[in-house]
Amino acid sequence: MINRDTLKAALDAGIITELQASSLEKLSISRQEARSNLSVVDEPFEIFRGFNEIFIVVGLGILAMGWYVLIAVVANFNNIPTLCLFSAIPIWLLSEYFIRQRRMLAPAIALALLFSANAASGFVAQFAQVFMIAQQDYSSLLLPFGLTIISLTIFWWRFAVPFSMMLIALSIFSFALLLTVVQTDVPLTTTNLFHLSGRGPFAWVTIIFGAFSFIAAMWFDMSDPHRVTRRSAQGFWLHLVAAPALVNPIALSLIEQDTFVSNVTLLIVLLLFSIIAVIINRRSFLIAAASYCVALCFVVFDNASTGLILLSLGTLLVVFGAAWERIRSRVLALFGPILPLDRLPPST
Repeated sequence: MINRDTLKAALDAGIITELQASSLEKLSISRQEARSNLSVVDEPFEIFRGFNEIFIVVGLGILAMGWYVLIAVVANFNNIPTLCLFSAIPIWLLSEYFIRQRRMLAPAIALALLFSANAASGFVAQFAQVFMIAQQDYSSLLLPFGLTIISLTIFWWRFAVPFSMMLIALSIFSFALLLTVVQTDVPLTTTNLFHLSGRGPFAWVTIIFGAFSFIAAMWFDMSDPHRVTRRSAQGFWLHLVAAPALVNPIALSLIEQDTFVSNVTLLIVLLLFSIIAVIINRRSFLIAAASYCVALCFVVFDNASTGLILLSLGTLLVVFGAAWERIRSRVLALFGPILPLDRLPPST
């Protein structure tokens, strides 16, 4: 927190103006109040500040629907790329106001979603060949997805919306899967995508993507160990992508076996994920992996093993949640000699 003596010294030295000093003081107080009830080892999480942001998000959604309907009627649905191009202009202008000027969180997420959906729709309509997709030839989708990644990167570079980092990661993942399909000529099915024993390298592509997403998330986290800047928020969204990608192929393969050994192995894997989450102090990493395992349990099978896995998983989360600080301090003490503790969140 910036104290008044520091601001007064900077003001007397002519470094800042009175207006800047007042603005800095208000910002410092607001950030301090926002974290006043937050534990020193807790994980900051904020997607909106007040109901006014939700109010604006609802307005943006209705505005987008009205805009698309109006422009589509004028264009008679004959030129979707032109429709998306004209739609990108108001989305960008609204982003300049609500993100750059007003610094709003929920509208930033909504505008990032609108921009990504608009860009993907326009590029797909312009460059994708329907007859090729009908014949399971997805090569025409590579250019649209590549252009979407570039567009989202430009949006992130301009507005620094942390949520857009997750959209970029998911777009890269989709591009990697499509590229794999084109190169290997393997049908795009659920088993081929995620099962370690399936045809094609899709499961390994998923694991590699998850590993790179985790590395990127840790780069943001370790550059901001006290989690007071947007870098930490970008790491948060990347962890939500990395955890399911890492656990999905492993968990799917183990759950489908439905044996005692496979179930115990799955719990050991989740325990390993828990230890990693404790070390980096990211509950989001663990909850994303656990939630995905829960979803897989109901999708793959429904028997007594489902209840056993869910019971064990729930117990694991409750225990870790109740004693997170104590567990983390002991884990860091155990692995401290090999960990860069100065670049990790502090522990009590």
